Amino acid sequence: MTPSPLLSRPGAVAGGGPDAGVALHYGEPAQEQRSLERGRGVVDLSHLGVATVTGPDRLSWLNTLSTQLLVDLAPGQSGELLLLDPNGRIEHAAAVADDGERAWLVTEAGDVAGLVEFLDRMRFMLRVVVEDVTERTAVLGSYGEAWRAVADAPGHVITWQDPWPTTAPGGTTYGPADAEHPGRDLHRALSLVDRGRLAEVVDASGLRLAGTWAWEALRVEAWRPRLAREVDDRAIPHELDWLRTGVHLDKGCYRGQETVARVFNLGRPPRRLVMLHLDGSEHITPEPGARVLHGERDVGAVTSVVRHAELGPVALALVKRSLPGDAQLTVDGIAAAQEVIVPVSGEAVGRPAERPGQELRRRPRA
Repeated sequence: MTPSPLLSRPGAVAGGGPDAGVALHYGEPAQEQRSLERGRGVVDLSHLGVATVTGPDRLSWLNTLSTQLLVDLAPGQSGELLLLDPNGRIEHAAAVADDGERAWLVTEAGDVAGLVEFLDRMRFMLRVVVEDVTERTAVLGSYGEAWRAVADAPGHVITWQDPWPTTAPGGTTYGPADAEHPGRDLHRALSLVDRGRLAEVVDASGLRLAGTWAWEALRVEAWRPRLAREVDDRAIPHELDWLRTGVHLDKGCYRGQETVARVFNLGRPPRRLVMLHLDGSEHITPEPGARVLHGERDVGAVTSVVRHAELGPVALALVKRSLPGDAQLTVDGIAAAQEVIVPVSGEAVGRPAERPGQELRRRPRA
């Protein structure tokens, strides 16, 4: 993917890693974050991958493959899906919206080719066509009602409304209740536009351009997992509180369902997501992948690191589930206080009080 034309705008500083090809910021990341929070900003996310699935079987087919109930997804409605391996580990994640003729999938730049390849292999005799449309479709991000200004601009295709953190039907939570969640007021949207009209759409919207620095700061504040950051080759949805919006516990069979059900019923996922408040007196911050230490003991790894306009340097990290919630930690010699997201108990809302089938092994008392 070629770099975004918006990188030529004044003050633009190119991003790196999974956000290469778009602007990290335009010279004022704190002000850009505040513009986003107030619903007055727009973020160039044109590096993200976009795929479509057309054909009359598209929703029932995606429903059978993924963790999400999609058969009743109405035109214009938004959801998200996960595709798991047979052991329940996350392989792909995508935002999904349907326009009545095609399902639009938005995923990471580095994952779209693999997602399309996997889906194409699973078509069999069904009436579906999968296509990578990244070359002609770009993504713009916004918060609050700013998406409406993008939708009114020429070249707009469809907008996906992020369901996070509102617990979807059939979902459950490991973290706090919806009304107490730090992301409850951060209503995020992804708008798909004609790539050839990307700059035109931004200018017509009248919104301030913000970079991925600001976008990621608000994501971390909301404890929102991201495929390119929080997911490694061992990650299961429970560790990231992703059963909240990405998994329907009562739908039919899909690959990895046994692990999802077992860990939900028994509790105790191997790891848990935490937010780390880093010592702000340091002028440096750790990089994603840095080890989290409890004393001399390695207890996990940082997944995302940001400088938030109000919270200062903060991070998301995956740590051992059994790590005490009040344990004082360090990352690259920087003190880090953890804020619990997935509880140490490893129990989700609605988890059975007793292990399923336990009554079958009880012996009656004499």
